[in-house]
Amino acid sequence: MNDSITTEIIRHGLLASAEEMARNLCRTAYNTVVYEIHDYGIGIHDASGDVVADAPGIAIFTRGNDHGIKEAVKFLGVEAMRPGDVFVLNYPYWSSAHTLDPLVFAPVHAGGRLIGFASCRIHVLDLKQKDPGYVLDSTDMHQEGLFFPAIRLYREGVQDDDVFNLIRFNSRLPERTIGDLQAQVSACVTGVRRTQEIAAKYGADTLVAAMDAINDHGERLARLALAKLPKGTWSAEDFVDSDGVDLDRMIKLRATVTVTDAEMVIDWSGSEHGVRGPINLPLGQTEALCSLVFKALTTPDSSVVAGNFRPLRVVTEPGSVMHAVPPMPTFTLWTGLLAGEVVLKALSQGMPDRVPACSGGDVCSMMGLGVNPRTGESWLEATNEAVGFGGHAGGDGADGIMHLSEPGCRNNPVEVLETKSPMFIESYGYRPDTGGAGRHRGGVGVSRVYRFTAPSTGICLVYKTKTKPWAIGGGRPGENNRIVLNPGTGHEVVQGGSYNHLDTGEVLVNDTGGGGGYGDPFSREPERVARDVRNGFVSAEAAAREYGVAVDPVTFAVDSKETERLRSAA
Repeated sequence: MNDSITTEIIRHGLLASAEEMARNLCRTAYNTVVYEIHDYGIGIHDASGDVVADAPGIAIFTRGNDHGIKEAVKFLGVEAMRPGDVFVLNYPYWSSAHTLDPLVFAPVHAGGRLIGFASCRIHVLDLKQKDPGYVLDSTDMHQEGLFFPAIRLYREGVQDDDVFNLIRFNSRLPERTIGDLQAQVSACVTGVRRTQEIAAKYGADTLVAAMDAINDHGERLARLALAKLPKGTWSAEDFVDSDGVDLDRMIKLRATVTVTDAEMVIDWSGSEHGVRGPINLPLGQTEALCSLVFKALTTPDSSVVAGNFRPLRVVTEPGSVMHAVPPMPTFTLWTGLLAGEVVLKALSQGMPDRVPACSGGDVCSMMGLGVNPRTGESWLEATNEAVGFGGHAGGDGADGIMHLSEPGCRNNPVEVLETKSPMFIESYGYRPDTGGAGRHRGGVGVSRVYRFTAPSTGICLVYKTKTKPWAIGGGRPGENNRIVLNPGTGHEVVQGGSYNHLDTGEVLVNDTGGGGGYGDPFSREPERVARDVRNGFVSAEAAAREYGVAVDPVTFAVDSKETERLRSAA
């Protein structure tokens, strides 16, 4: 058994190793989605595949890596994993994501045995899926690209050219796809090397014991926090706009959450079955999104370790939208981004002082692609957009921030998008009056306006446009997300998830939603409402209508008598 000081030193050494993996990945990746947005999940795991250190990126990726490694071990066996091997896995039902989020991982050997793994998952640009960029309407797995069921990219340190040639000749963007995969390999090799250095310094047995202690401590922290949560059972549901195939059919997500002294159970029974389009979730991603919510409630201030999730149990029905089985399509993973707030909606009934109202509720991604007239080469760039966060017992929701499913991520800067693509960003800023009114206001969303300077395809990944962000305790809902094509013209179209072919000069607007409000809006202090008007988050008209506060739109002064009249008349 290790002393606590040695264990803590090793823990920080593993965390530093994971951060170095992330820095190496960002320096070597070809894809702005990786090095600008931080669309990655990086971890160092014990011999069972349980994470002991991570580098924050997309939170559900790292937890999904655990699931993928465990499935690979079942498939191959530990004895087949040799020093110097590097594997790639993107079979969705094992890997916890769609085909373009391949998990690359490498075993760590020390003291003559396997002691752990290093993992790196990113979004790559093309692996022969049926449509360039993204697939929104596949109806079975075989339309979604090449599958790699835990095969070796490197065999005992030697690159497998056959695998790379297979990728090269089956990708629309081979240079960038292979470059990104090699960047993942580099990250994993870094993790293996640094973990082996720790083992060499302290001994493999000491390192293994420290990994066990790290996860045991993570469990103790989670159980201490769980004991302080209100106990009970609560249910809620919300809807994904459509599955991309049956466009008029909204897809129900239903969660029942039970909190006891021993565990939290998140049960997805009652969620939609028979979903034809590609929004079905691999089980590993459902477990990962539930883990994110559980950690936010129990151990938000400590780094991710698998022990944090031992008191969490996730129940699903195979064949449902929350538990895809072959050959169900899984490419459009947006269900995994929306479902976390269904869990929060259930919890808000029993612990409204501990969870926020719904955010804008989506990642609101826009992906553009085509041929760049400046270079004559194919281009593909994407960015996720910020939303407003929900109001909560402690205050207002944040304005224009990345969705809660991507706490380690950023968006793509205007300068990068304009440099690398024929897109001109005409405007970018907050959307006033999108945050739900409340004693604590929901945060506002943002609006980004793209004008295309060459024929292009604009793929919009926005799947919460038909239901409003819910509120808590008498607050008002937030405003919806929406995509607007060619606003103010005879060709204006308002929509959500879509695949759009755009001519030179056409305009696409990505408007993101605001968070729900918390508490009675008429109990919000008039001075705070006036400040919101001054800052451009709330219009003077909405201040009077939603808050009963009369604010001069020029001086931003509160008219106390008119405010009293408005509030007494309500």
